[in-house]
Amino acid sequence: MTSLEFYLIGGASLLVLSVLTSKATGRIGVPSLLVFLAIGMVAGSEGLGGFHFDNAQHAQNLGVVALIYILFAGGLDTELSHIRPVLRSGLLLATAGTLVTCVLTAAFATMVLHFNWLEGLLLGAIVSSTDAAAVFAVLRGRGVHLEAGVQPLLELESGANDPTAVLLTVGILQLMLHPDHSAWMLIPEFLKEMAVGAAFGYFSARGMAYVLNRLKLESEGLYPVVTLALVALVYGATQAAGGSGFLAVYLAGLLLGDQTFIHKKSLMLFHGGIAWLMQIAMFLALGLLVFPSRLVPVSGQGMVVSAFLILIARPTAVFLSLLGSSFSFRQKLMIAWTGLRGSVPIILATYALLAGIPKADHIFNLVFFIVITSVLLQGSTIPWVARMLRVEAPHREKFRYPLEYVPTTDMQNDLQPIEIGAESAAIGKSVLELRLPKEALIALIQRRGKVIVPRGGTHLEAGDTLLVLADRQVFAEVRGLLN
Repeated sequence: MTSLEFYLIGGASLLVLSVLTSKATGRIGVPSLLVFLAIGMVAGSEGLGGFHFDNAQHAQNLGVVALIYILFAGGLDTELSHIRPVLRSGLLLATAGTLVTCVLTAAFATMVLHFNWLEGLLLGAIVSSTDAAAVFAVLRGRGVHLEAGVQPLLELESGANDPTAVLLTVGILQLMLHPDHSAWMLIPEFLKEMAVGAAFGYFSARGMAYVLNRLKLESEGLYPVVTLALVALVYGATQAAGGSGFLAVYLAGLLLGDQTFIHKKSLMLFHGGIAWLMQIAMFLALGLLVFPSRLVPVSGQGMVVSAFLILIARPTAVFLSLLGSSFSFRQKLMIAWTGLRGSVPIILATYALLAGIPKADHIFNLVFFIVITSVLLQGSTIPWVARMLRVEAPHREKFRYPLEYVPTTDMQNDLQPIEIGAESAAIGKSVLELRLPKEALIALIQRRGKVIVPRGGTHLEAGDTLLVLADRQVFAEVRGLLN
């Protein structure tokens, strides 16, 4: 058997095993990301698989590529209307909250682990950010639904705090390698990266929608290829311009999802699948990279740092960042508990390995142990904590289209779902009594899991979701009549 066949069989087997095992363990509350890590460790050189992998550069490159598509898919699947009310709080938590977590963890590491100040800051920077892959996977993959504002805030924070953590990590490494550099240099660099990343993300979303709607490709299967290339192009161009590529791709996905473009439903499904593939591949690779025997010596320190991070540093950062916000005490506690660490800290720890600084191996193993603790302890208990704090929200199924509608640029109409709220004046009225504009038509009604083809005498009920076909110009009027 050739080496290519060996890698294909091994890689495919690990992917299938990861999916099947995560489905089985998900029923007992074990987060899937922990399963992927564990399978990678078992398949590694010290496990049953015996596959030797210790190339930090390859793991870092794979992690960066995976994060690009995970962030884009996460933004694409997030409704912008849910993000707007928590935008200020989310950005404060992603920047100031990340910095507070870094400084508090650094102070703890210097006092308890006897790190010097720069080593403590490096450890704090690496574990300071929450992980988008972990947050998206736990909240969406396990069907957790939190009160209005809480879930969008957590998803926004996890997608937007990576640039802060990356800049802190890279900046502190530069200070360790070049002691003559000033720490104040990080501030203008951070502002530049955020500004350039935001600008590239905004204009990229506009450009991607324009390109998709005007390509008119012969095969629908080429559109996913185009979007894959465009996402990579956005990240690469932003990084080359000195901006944050992670922020740019997340913002591009978020703004693109708010626009109308061809094959939108199928492209969203495609990128959702790509995001899962990237999560599995990334966590498998990171699991292969670690040597389990090296985790045992750091387990004591790892437990102490994890406890401080979960119980003190993260809650302090949340409560300080959300001062003056409308979030209740219970909601802030939930936000603090959902500060999941995942692949991002491990990837950032590879920067220390590649820089060759003292204690790099120790910090990497310590970070890996902290991630395992966070995913296992916090990730598995999020549904229970949400119920205990009474911050759960009723689960609302998204409208599942029984038909595919592909609007094009030369079409003036669109097909959109509209939900009938509990206080809607349309409740109890028949379709005829609604007096909708002549340019609007209710195509289907989804009611308690069933799809109804409406007639003029069909009466509306609270909780109905209407699939409305109408000219784009009259949708605001239709929503006003229905709610």
